[in-house]
Amino acid sequence: MKWATAISRNTSVEEAILECSERVRRELGPGGVSLAVLFATPHFAAYFPRMHRLISDHLSPETLVGCSGGGVIGGGEEVERAPAISLVAARLPDVEVRTFRIEGTLPDLDGPPKAWEELAGVRADEEPQFVLLVDPFSIRSESLLAGLDFAFPGAPKIGGLASGAASPGLNALFLDDEVFDSGAIGVSLTGNVAVDTVVAQGCRPVGDLMNVTGCDGNLLHELDDRPAFEVLQELFASLDERDRSLAQTSLFVGVLMDEFTQEPQAGDFLIRNLIGADPRLGAVAVGENLHEGMRVRFHLRDAETSAEDLHAMLTGYGKALPDNANPTGALLFSCVGRGEYLYGRPNFDTDVFHEHLDGVPIGGFFCNGEIGPVSDATFLHGYTSSFGLFRTRF
Repeated sequence: MKWATAISRNTSVEEAILECSERVRRELGPGGVSLAVLFATPHFAAYFPRMHRLISDHLSPETLVGCSGGGVIGGGEEVERAPAISLVAARLPDVEVRTFRIEGTLPDLDGPPKAWEELAGVRADEEPQFVLLVDPFSIRSESLLAGLDFAFPGAPKIGGLASGAASPGLNALFLDDEVFDSGAIGVSLTGNVAVDTVVAQGCRPVGDLMNVTGCDGNLLHELDDRPAFEVLQELFASLDERDRSLAQTSLFVGVLMDEFTQEPQAGDFLIRNLIGADPRLGAVAVGENLHEGMRVRFHLRDAETSAEDLHAMLTGYGKALPDNANPTGALLFSCVGRGEYLYGRPNFDTDVFHEHLDGVPIGGFFCNGEIGPVSDATFLHGYTSSFGLFRTRF
Protein backbone atom coordinates (compact mmCIF):
# COMPACT_ATOMS: atom_id res chain seq x y z
CA MET A 1 0.00 0.00 0.00
CA LYS A 2 1.34 3.40 -0.98
CA TRP A 3 -0.07 6.93 -0.76
CA ALA A 4 0.94 10.31 -2.15
CA THR A 5 -0.46 13.83 -1.93
CA ALA A 6 0.04 17.09 -3.79
CA ILE A 7 -1.38 20.59 -3.88
CA SER A 8 -1.32 23.35 -6.48
CA ARG A 9 -2.09 27.07 -6.24
CA ASN A 10 -2.04 27.44 -10.01
CA THR A 11 -5.18 29.26 -11.17
CA SER A 12 -5.26 27.34 -14.47
CA VAL A 13 -7.20 24.14 -13.88
CA GLU A 14 -5.16 22.27 -16.50
CA GLU A 15 -1.85 23.36 -15.00
CA ALA A 16 -3.01 22.74 -11.43
CA ILE A 17 -4.11 19.18 -12.15
CA LEU A 18 -0.98 18.50 -14.21
CA GLU A 19 1.20 19.76 -11.33
CA CYS A 20 -0.64 17.59 -8.76
CA SER A 21 -0.73 14.54 -11.01
CA GLU A 22 2.99 14.69 -11.82
CA ARG A 23 3.92 14.97 -8.16
CA VAL A 24 1.82 12.05 -6.95
CA ARG A 25 2.96 9.92 -9.90
CA ARG A 26 6.60 10.57 -8.97
CA GLU A 27 5.94 9.68 -5.32
CA LEU A 28 3.95 6.54 -6.12
CA GLY A 29 6.41 5.26 -8.69
CA PRO A 30 5.55 2.72 -11.42
CA GLY A 31 2.12 1.10 -11.26
CA GLY A 32 -1.53 2.00 -11.31
CA VAL A 33 -3.65 4.21 -9.06
CA SER A 34 -6.44 2.43 -7.21
CA LEU A 35 -8.03 5.51 -5.65
CA ALA A 36 -7.73 9.25 -6.25
CA VAL A 37 -9.32 11.79 -3.93
CA LEU A 38 -9.74 15.32 -5.27
CA PHE A 39 -10.53 18.51 -3.35
CA ALA A 40 -10.97 21.82 -5.15
CA THR A 41 -11.91 25.33 -4.07
CA PRO A 42 -15.01 27.01 -5.55
CA HIS A 43 -12.79 29.21 -7.74
CA PHE A 44 -12.70 26.24 -10.15
CA ALA A 45 -16.47 25.57 -10.13
CA ALA A 46 -16.88 26.16 -13.86
CA TYR A 47 -14.29 23.45 -14.51
CA PHE A 48 -15.57 20.78 -12.09
CA PRO A 49 -17.13 18.67 -14.91
CA ARG A 50 -13.75 18.51 -16.71
CA MET A 51 -11.64 17.44 -13.76
CA HIS A 52 -12.19 13.68 -14.06
CA ARG A 53 -11.03 13.70 -17.68
CA LEU A 54 -8.00 15.84 -16.87
CA ILE A 55 -6.92 13.57 -14.02
CA SER A 56 -7.61 10.46 -16.08
CA ASP A 57 -5.35 11.77 -18.82
CA HIS A 58 -2.44 11.85 -16.36
CA LEU A 59 -3.16 9.12 -13.77
CA SER A 60 -6.02 6.91 -15.01
CA PRO A 61 -7.26 6.15 -11.47
CA GLU A 62 -9.59 3.20 -11.11
CA THR A 63 -11.80 5.29 -8.80
CA LEU A 64 -12.05 9.05 -8.28
CA VAL A 65 -14.00 10.75 -5.48
CA GLY A 66 -13.85 14.17 -3.90
CA CYS A 67 -15.68 17.41 -3.27
CA SER A 68 -15.49 21.17 -3.20
CA GLY A 69 -13.93 22.84 -0.18
CA GLY A 70 -13.47 26.34 1.17
CA GLY A 71 -9.85 25.35 1.70
CA VAL A 72 -7.77 22.34 0.69
CA ILE A 73 -4.92 20.36 2.24
CA GLY A 74 -2.10 18.37 0.66
CA GLY A 75 1.59 18.13 0.01
CA GLY A 76 2.38 19.55 3.44
CA GLU A 77 0.30 22.71 2.91
CA GLU A 78 -3.11 24.07 3.87
CA VAL A 79 -4.58 26.67 1.51
CA GLU A 80 -7.51 28.75 2.74
CA ARG A 81 -9.53 31.46 1.01
CA ALA A 82 -7.49 31.20 -2.19
CA PRO A 83 -7.66 29.10 -5.38
CA ALA A 84 -6.11 25.65 -4.94
CA ILE A 85 -6.53 21.99 -5.83
CA SER A 86 -5.43 19.06 -3.68
CA LEU A 87 -5.00 15.50 -4.89
CA VAL A 88 -4.50 12.31 -2.88
CA ALA A 89 -3.63 9.11 -4.73
CA ALA A 90 -3.23 5.58 -3.44
CA ARG A 91 -2.11 2.22 -4.72
CA LEU A 92 -4.04 -0.38 -2.75
CA PRO A 93 -3.11 -3.99 -3.55
CA ASP A 94 -5.45 -6.64 -2.16
CA VAL A 95 -8.06 -3.96 -1.39
CA GLU A 96 -11.46 -3.71 -3.06
CA VAL A 97 -12.63 -0.12 -3.54
CA ARG A 98 -16.37 0.36 -4.03
CA THR A 99 -18.32 3.61 -4.29
CA PHE A 100 -21.92 4.55 -3.64
CA ARG A 101 -24.16 7.59 -3.90
CA ILE A 102 -26.99 8.51 -1.54
CA GLU A 103 -29.82 10.81 -2.58
CA GLY A 104 -33.34 11.36 -1.28
CA THR A 105 -35.02 9.42 1.50
CA LEU A 106 -32.82 7.27 3.73
CA PRO A 107 -33.80 3.76 4.83
CA ASP A 108 -35.85 3.48 8.02
CA LEU A 109 -33.76 2.97 11.15
CA ASP A 110 -36.48 0.63 12.41
CA GLY A 111 -36.08 -1.60 9.38
CA PRO A 112 -33.54 -4.32 8.64
CA PRO A 113 -29.86 -3.44 8.22
CA LYS A 114 -29.94 -5.09 4.80
CA ALA A 115 -31.46 -1.90 3.34
CA TRP A 116 -28.37 0.02 4.42
CA GLU A 117 -26.09 -2.70 3.07
CA GLU A 118 -27.81 -2.42 -0.29
CA LEU A 119 -27.49 1.35 -0.19
CA ALA A 120 -23.73 1.13 0.45
CA GLY A 121 -23.19 -1.82 -1.88
CA VAL A 122 -21.28 -3.83 0.72
CA ARG A 123 -22.13 -6.38 3.43
CA ALA A 124 -21.29 -5.95 7.08
CA ASP A 125 -19.52 -9.32 7.18
CA GLU A 126 -17.01 -7.96 4.65
CA GLU A 127 -15.75 -5.62 7.40
CA PRO A 128 -15.77 -2.43 5.30
CA GLN A 129 -14.13 0.87 6.20
CA PHE A 130 -15.84 4.04 4.97
CA VAL A 131 -14.92 7.48 3.68
CA LEU A 132 -17.95 9.78 3.39
CA LEU A 133 -18.44 13.13 1.64
CA VAL A 134 -21.75 14.90 2.17
CA ASP A 135 -23.55 18.00 0.91
CA PRO A 136 -24.74 19.80 4.07
CA PHE A 137 -27.78 21.40 2.43
CA SER A 138 -29.56 18.32 1.10
CA ILE A 139 -29.17 15.38 3.46
CA ARG A 140 -29.51 14.80 7.19
CA SER A 141 -25.97 13.80 8.06
CA GLU A 142 -26.82 12.63 11.58
CA SER A 143 -29.46 10.21 10.24
CA LEU A 144 -27.05 8.93 7.61
CA LEU A 145 -24.36 8.25 10.22
CA ALA A 146 -26.84 6.61 12.59
CA GLY A 147 -28.02 4.31 9.80
CA LEU A 148 -24.51 3.30 8.78
CA ASP A 149 -23.60 2.67 12.42
CA PHE A 150 -26.74 0.54 12.73
CA ALA A 151 -25.84 -1.60 9.71
CA PHE A 152 -22.05 -1.57 10.13
CA PRO A 153 -21.33 -1.39 13.87
CA GLY A 154 -17.65 -0.98 14.62
CA ALA A 155 -16.77 -0.09 11.02
CA PRO A 156 -14.59 3.06 10.86
CA LYS A 157 -16.35 5.99 9.20
CA ILE A 158 -14.46 9.18 8.42
CA GLY A 159 -15.19 12.19 6.24
CA GLY A 160 -16.63 15.66 6.01
CA LEU A 161 -19.30 17.99 4.70
CA ALA A 162 -18.52 19.84 1.48
CA SER A 163 -17.86 23.54 1.95
CA GLY A 164 -17.28 26.75 0.07
CA ALA A 165 -20.93 27.35 -0.91
CA ALA A 166 -23.32 29.73 0.83
CA SER A 167 -26.53 28.26 -0.60
CA PRO A 168 -27.93 24.92 -1.82
CA GLY A 169 -26.85 23.59 -5.18
CA LEU A 170 -23.41 25.21 -5.20
CA ASN A 171 -21.32 22.52 -3.51
CA ALA A 172 -19.91 19.72 -5.62
CA LEU A 173 -19.39 16.01 -4.99
CA PHE A 174 -17.11 14.16 -7.42
CA LEU A 175 -17.75 10.51 -8.23
CA ASP A 176 -15.69 9.29 -11.17
CA ASP A 177 -16.91 11.25 -14.22
CA GLU A 178 -20.03 12.64 -12.53
CA VAL A 179 -20.47 15.79 -10.46
CA PHE A 180 -23.39 16.08 -8.03
CA ASP A 181 -24.67 19.15 -6.20
CA SER A 182 -26.61 17.27 -3.52
CA GLY A 183 -26.74 14.08 -1.48
CA ALA A 184 -23.71 12.13 -0.33
CA ILE A 185 -21.06 9.88 -1.80
CA GLY A 186 -19.06 7.20 -0.09
CA VAL A 187 -16.18 4.82 -0.54
CA SER A 188 -16.04 1.40 1.11
CA LEU A 189 -12.68 -0.33 1.44
CA THR A 190 -12.46 -4.06 2.10
CA GLY A 191 -9.62 -6.54 2.17
CA ASN A 192 -6.11 -5.87 3.38
CA VAL A 193 -6.74 -2.39 4.76
CA ALA A 194 -7.32 -0.87 8.18
CA VAL A 195 -8.52 2.70 8.71
CA ASP A 196 -7.56 4.15 12.08
CA THR A 197 -9.36 7.27 13.25
CA VAL A 198 -8.18 10.20 15.36
CA VAL A 199 -10.72 12.88 16.30
CA ALA A 200 -9.27 16.03 17.87
CA GLN A 201 -12.13 18.17 19.21
CA GLY A 202 -9.82 20.79 20.65
CA CYS A 203 -11.31 21.38 24.10
CA ARG A 204 -10.28 21.17 27.76
CA PRO A 205 -12.61 20.45 30.67
CA VAL A 206 -13.56 23.02 33.30
CA GLY A 207 -15.61 22.39 36.42
CA ASP A 208 -16.74 19.02 37.68
CA LEU A 209 -18.06 15.90 36.01
CA MET A 210 -21.81 15.93 36.74
CA ASN A 211 -24.86 13.73 36.28
CA VAL A 212 -27.82 14.83 34.20
CA THR A 213 -30.73 14.58 36.62
CA GLY A 214 -33.31 16.50 34.61
CA CYS A 215 -33.65 17.12 30.88
CA ASP A 216 -36.09 17.30 28.00
CA GLY A 217 -34.60 16.64 24.58
CA ASN A 218 -31.75 19.11 24.25
CA LEU A 219 -32.86 21.19 27.24
CA LEU A 220 -30.73 20.54 30.29
CA HIS A 221 -32.76 21.33 33.43
CA GLU A 222 -30.78 19.80 36.28
CA LEU A 223 -27.23 18.75 37.02
CA ASP A 224 -26.65 16.78 40.22
CA ASP A 225 -30.23 17.72 41.27
CA ARG A 226 -29.52 21.45 40.92
CA PRO A 227 -30.79 23.89 38.28
CA ALA A 228 -28.41 23.74 35.32
CA PHE A 229 -28.33 27.53 34.95
CA GLU A 230 -27.32 27.89 38.60
CA VAL A 231 -24.49 25.40 38.08
CA LEU A 232 -23.41 27.37 35.00
CA GLN A 233 -23.39 30.63 36.97
CA GLU A 234 -21.21 29.11 39.68
CA LEU A 235 -18.82 27.72 37.09
CA PHE A 236 -18.50 31.12 35.43
CA ALA A 237 -17.77 32.79 38.77
CA SER A 238 -15.06 30.22 39.59
CA LEU A 239 -13.06 30.81 36.40
CA ASP A 240 -10.06 33.10 36.24
CA GLU A 241 -10.26 36.27 34.18
CA ARG A 242 -8.88 34.73 30.99
CA ASP A 243 -11.20 31.71 31.07
CA ARG A 244 -14.17 33.87 32.02
CA SER A 245 -13.59 35.97 28.93
CA LEU A 246 -13.18 32.82 26.83
CA ALA A 247 -16.38 31.29 28.24
CA GLN A 248 -18.43 34.14 26.82
CA THR A 249 -17.88 32.82 23.29
CA SER A 250 -16.24 29.39 23.52
CA LEU A 251 -18.00 27.39 26.25
CA PHE A 252 -19.19 23.91 25.29
CA VAL A 253 -20.74 20.86 26.90
CA GLY A 254 -18.91 17.53 26.80
CA VAL A 255 -21.06 14.38 26.99
CA LEU A 256 -19.19 11.35 28.34
CA MET A 257 -19.81 8.59 25.80
CA ASP A 258 -18.87 5.55 27.89
CA GLU A 259 -20.81 5.53 31.15
CA PHE A 260 -18.36 3.05 32.67
CA THR A 261 -15.31 5.29 32.22
CA GLN A 262 -13.98 6.11 35.67
CA GLU A 263 -11.31 8.67 34.80
CA PRO A 264 -12.32 10.37 31.54
CA GLN A 265 -9.57 11.64 29.27
CA ALA A 266 -9.41 13.73 26.11
CA GLY A 267 -11.42 11.99 23.42
CA ASP A 268 -13.88 10.38 25.84
CA PHE A 269 -16.33 13.29 25.53
CA LEU A 270 -18.56 14.26 22.64
CA ILE A 271 -18.26 18.05 22.46
CA ARG A 272 -21.46 19.93 21.71
CA ASN A 273 -22.39 23.60 21.45
CA LEU A 274 -23.94 25.45 24.36
CA ILE A 275 -26.81 27.04 22.45
CA GLY A 276 -28.30 29.26 25.13
CA ALA A 277 -29.63 29.58 28.66
CA ASP A 278 -32.96 30.57 30.24
CA PRO A 279 -32.60 32.00 33.78
CA ARG A 280 -36.38 31.85 34.31
CA LEU A 281 -36.50 28.11 33.71
CA GLY A 282 -33.03 27.50 35.13
CA ALA A 283 -32.29 25.55 31.94
CA VAL A 284 -29.45 25.36 29.44
CA ALA A 285 -29.88 24.39 25.77
CA VAL A 286 -27.29 22.00 24.32
CA GLY A 287 -26.66 20.91 20.74
CA GLU A 288 -27.41 17.25 21.53
CA ASN A 289 -30.37 15.24 22.76
CA LEU A 290 -29.82 14.25 26.39
CA HIS A 291 -31.21 11.68 28.78
CA GLU A 292 -31.10 11.36 32.52
CA GLY A 293 -28.10 9.48 33.84
CA MET A 294 -25.68 10.92 31.30
CA ARG A 295 -22.50 12.42 32.69
CA VAL A 296 -21.41 15.77 31.34
CA ARG A 297 -18.69 18.33 31.89
CA PHE A 298 -18.30 21.86 30.58
CA HIS A 299 -15.38 22.54 28.22
CA LEU A 300 -13.51 25.55 26.84
CA ARG A 301 -11.84 25.90 23.45
CA ASP A 302 -9.07 28.22 22.28
CA ALA A 303 -5.99 27.94 20.07
CA GLU A 304 -3.70 26.81 22.88
CA THR A 305 -6.14 24.18 24.12
CA SER A 306 -6.83 22.98 20.60
CA ALA A 307 -3.11 22.58 19.92
CA GLU A 308 -2.60 20.64 23.17
CA ASP A 309 -5.51 18.35 22.35
CA LEU A 310 -4.20 17.69 18.85
CA HIS A 311 -0.77 16.77 20.21
CA ALA A 312 -2.35 14.56 22.88
CA MET A 313 -4.59 12.67 20.45
CA LEU A 314 -1.77 12.01 17.97
CA THR A 315 0.60 10.99 20.76
CA GLY A 316 -2.00 8.53 22.04
CA TYR A 317 -2.50 7.15 18.55
CA GLY A 318 1.22 6.57 18.10
CA LYS A 319 1.50 4.74 21.41
CA ALA A 320 -1.49 2.53 20.60
CA LEU A 321 -0.22 1.42 17.19
CA PRO A 322 0.79 -2.24 17.03
CA ASP A 323 4.41 -3.00 16.13
CA ASN A 324 5.11 -2.79 12.39
CA ALA A 325 1.64 -1.37 11.72
CA ASN A 326 2.54 2.13 10.61
CA PRO A 327 0.11 4.10 8.44
CA THR A 328 1.16 4.82 4.87
CA GLY A 329 -1.29 7.64 4.14
CA ALA A 330 -3.91 9.84 5.76
CA LEU A 331 -6.93 12.00 5.03
CA LEU A 332 -7.64 15.10 7.14
CA PHE A 333 -11.09 16.64 7.49
CA SER A 334 -10.68 19.91 9.37
CA CYS A 335 -13.27 22.53 10.29
CA VAL A 336 -13.33 25.80 8.37
CA GLY A 337 -13.16 27.43 11.83
CA ARG A 338 -9.70 26.01 12.48
CA GLY A 339 -6.67 26.77 10.31
CA GLU A 340 -5.39 30.34 10.26
CA TYR A 341 -8.62 31.63 11.80
CA LEU A 342 -7.92 29.73 15.02
CA TYR A 343 -4.13 29.45 15.11
CA GLY A 344 -3.04 32.64 13.42
CA ARG A 345 -0.74 30.84 11.01
CA PRO A 346 -1.09 28.40 8.11
CA ASN A 347 -0.46 24.64 8.03
CA PHE A 348 -0.88 24.17 11.78
CA ASP A 349 -2.70 20.82 11.86
CA THR A 350 -0.55 19.44 9.05
CA ASP A 351 2.66 20.50 10.80
CA VAL A 352 1.59 18.92 14.08
CA PHE A 353 0.60 15.74 12.26
CA HIS A 354 4.07 15.50 10.71
CA GLU A 355 5.71 16.08 14.09
CA HIS A 356 4.11 12.83 15.22
CA LEU A 357 3.94 10.89 11.95
CA ASP A 358 6.79 12.19 9.86
CA GLY A 359 6.77 11.06 6.26
CA VAL A 360 3.10 9.99 6.15
CA PRO A 361 1.41 11.75 3.20
CA ILE A 362 -1.74 13.61 4.24
CA GLY A 363 -4.37 15.45 2.23
CA GLY A 364 -7.89 16.68 2.77
CA PHE A 365 -10.00 19.81 3.03
CA PHE A 366 -11.68 22.31 5.35
CA CYS A 367 -15.24 21.17 6.03
CA ASN A 368 -18.63 22.51 7.10
CA GLY A 369 -18.77 19.58 9.53
CA GLU A 370 -16.40 16.72 10.29
CA ILE A 371 -17.31 13.04 10.50
CA GLY A 372 -15.59 10.75 12.96
CA PRO A 373 -16.17 8.40 15.88
CA VAL A 374 -16.23 9.04 19.60
CA SER A 375 -16.25 5.81 21.57
CA ASP A 376 -18.28 3.31 19.50
CA ALA A 377 -20.51 5.73 17.57
CA THR A 378 -19.96 8.07 14.64
CA PHE A 379 -20.88 11.74 14.92
CA LEU A 380 -20.94 14.97 12.98
CA HIS A 381 -18.59 17.42 14.69
CA GLY A 382 -17.72 21.10 14.54
CA TYR A 383 -14.39 22.88 15.14
CA THR A 384 -12.73 19.46 14.90
CA SER A 385 -9.95 17.81 12.95
CA SER A 386 -10.87 14.27 12.01
CA PHE A 387 -8.09 12.05 10.68
CA GLY A 388 -8.35 8.78 8.78
CA LEU A 389 -5.05 6.87 8.77
CA PHE A 390 -4.63 4.00 6.32
CA ARG A 391 -2.45 0.93 6.82
CA THR A 392 -2.40 -2.72 5.86
CA ARG A 393 -4.44 -5.01 8.05
CA PHE A 394 -2.40 -8.22 7.65
